Amino acid sequence: MKSFPVFVRTTGRRVVILGGGEQAAQKARLLLKTDAELVIAAAEIDDELAGLVAAGRAVHHAGPVTEDLLDGAALAFVGTGCAGADAALAALARAARVPVNAVDRPDLCDVTTPSIVDRDPVVVAIGTEGTAPVLGRQIKTRIEEILDPSLGAFAALAGRLRGAVADRVPRPARRGFWHWVFTGPAWDAHKRGAARDAARMLKDAIAAGGAETHRDGLLSLVGAGPGARDLLTLRAVERLQEADVIFYDRLVDPEVLELARRDAERVYVGKEVGANAWPQDRICALIAGEAAKGRRVVRLKSGDPSIFGRAPEELAAAKAAGVAVEIVPGVTAMCAMAAETGRSLTERGVSDTVILTTGQCRDGDPEPDWARHARPGSTLIVYMAGRRLGDLSRRLIAKGVPGDLCVTLGWSISTARSRTETMPLSRISALRSDQLDGPLLFRLDWPKPGQVIDRRQLVVAEAIQAAPLDSGL
Repeated sequence: MKSFPVFVRTTGRRVVILGGGEQAAQKARLLLKTDAELVIAAAEIDDELAGLVAAGRAVHHAGPVTEDLLDGAALAFVGTGCAGADAALAALARAARVPVNAVDRPDLCDVTTPSIVDRDPVVVAIGTEGTAPVLGRQIKTRIEEILDPSLGAFAALAGRLRGAVADRVPRPARRGFWHWVFTGPAWDAHKRGAARDAARMLKDAIAAGGAETHRDGLLSLVGAGPGARDLLTLRAVERLQEADVIFYDRLVDPEVLELARRDAERVYVGKEVGANAWPQDRICALIAGEAAKGRRVVRLKSGDPSIFGRAPEELAAAKAAGVAVEIVPGVTAMCAMAAETGRSLTERGVSDTVILTTGQCRDGDPEPDWARHARPGSTLIVYMAGRRLGDLSRRLIAKGVPGDLCVTLGWSISTARSRTETMPLSRISALRSDQLDGPLLFRLDWPKPGQVIDRRQLVVAEAIQAAPLDSGL
């Protein structure tokens, strides 16, 4: 290492920012996270810095910069925008024995500012010794995904209770107690937003002189999103990293599983359409049974668990087994396709309603009446539409939907195999079965009378109508 990472105490100390423009403001934003007294030294300062001064968060020094101004400061940041002035001010600060950071001038720096993950009082600093700041930011993003946003508040709560722990928990039991604090039910409750319950658990455990090390099981129905792993929520990633066992279906991209803990057990419970290798009652019994053993169980579902999944049965199984259960929402394919095609699901004056339905139904149930959902001013989304496209098209046209109205079909949205095609509704029935392979999403935008959604789509539709059927999608 060419630099040794340390944390500089700022309580009761001054930090001097030498400069009054945007570069100085950038450093001020960073230092606002601390409790340091900020001194901004420049003849003139911009509106942002003036606002800090007016709010009492900083002091403006408009006079000459001298060693006396810098004497005793914890740090000095130089950012005037002038190379000569920066060099002179850095030399002055160094003469006053104050560590210097100069914006975009590593040759003038005694200290560098790292990328920071802030979960105050937990702070993670990432440095690259000035060689690759972009890489530092990428690492910061990954750590942001790992650390729960509420970690800082929980760590602060634990810190406030350290005295009570020292008084009431025997010394030999303290290490185990603190392990329980940050891995047990109190932390789980805090992450779910139940901060009061978490505090009560901690205080009750302290009053009892320790804590039971038994861990209650938890079943998490986690949305894996439409495919791309960077579309998972932070909470979903956290549950994967906590899981003892993960049950996943056939639509979950293998890249998503790479985010899980390496030693987590993985169980494939994918169900092909028309096949019963993994009937739902067996899946329900397995996931509830594993959680009842005190394990952290993730039921990883493509998209969002609450949209056209079997979440109701799995929730009921967990409750019947007496285990805690939660739903972690995910980005659904509908939203991902809208983003991928650059088209909003609604548009003022054109479409003010979004309808979700499915092309699949339970054996013995009547087929969904898709046509009754479509009406002018609406966007109709049909999940798992592949096997029903021909019938869907005919019913919608019979309902009065114009046959030349464009629809969008999306396959394996957000994955490496993703593709979307736009074509007239009347042409769908002519598609071959081999063109309908893969997870398929259907979108129909039926504008209000007198409105057109996107004229470019109509041009595409006219071109497709004029092309031969075997020209491909």
